[in-house]
Amino acid sequence: MDNPDTLIQNRVLLVEGQNDRHVVRHICGRHPSMPSFDIVDKGGVTELLDSISIEIRAPGRQAVGFLVDSNRDLMARWDEIRHQILRAEIRLPRSPAPAGTIIEGTPRVGIWLMPDNKSSGELEDFVEQMIPAGDPVWPLSQCYIDGIPQANRKFAPPKTLRAQLYAWLAAREDPRQMGLAIQARDLAVDGALCQGFVTWLMALFE
Repeated sequence: MDNPDTLIQNRVLLVEGQNDRHVVRHICGRHPSMPSFDIVDKGGVTELLDSISIEIRAPGRQAVGFLVDSNRDLMARWDEIRHQILRAEIRLPRSPAPAGTIIEGTPRVGIWLMPDNKSSGELEDFVEQMIPAGDPVWPLSQCYIDGIPQANRKFAPPKTLRAQLYAWLAAREDPRQMGLAIQARDLAVDGALCQGFVTWLMALFE
């Protein structure tokens, strides 16, 4: 991938927010053979979904990808995406491909549902899989968050993993965001899930 901050109008990956953008950018930075494409933060899932048909129809577009959290209900999210893409006269299968969906055409259209196209969850569930196996701090981070009494928690139960992950990040030599932890090699990019995501990106933007 060349400069990921350079606008490459004909190949674009749309993401929900800045954290997604930074994670993808730093994963790509660890793979010199990654094709060039732009990563655009849409500022929220609603904004991303509403822009799908417009982005697909953008003049000169060769490939466009959509990176979306599945959250609590993967199939409900998939149906929302299918409905929006149908407005661009493109049909998607009834369920996402486990290795990431790619629909050939002009433009080529790709969808990746975080974390793995088959589970409920979000970006943090994906990044958690990048913590090196056997890391001694990860179970301690989990225990710390789990030990906070419910009455004192400022996060909803579905965000427990997010809190655990940020507790782990806070214990790095230089506490950092997820994307910078990838750059610093605190997070590994050679796991099966991350490699599958890289393979999907390369196939989409080749």
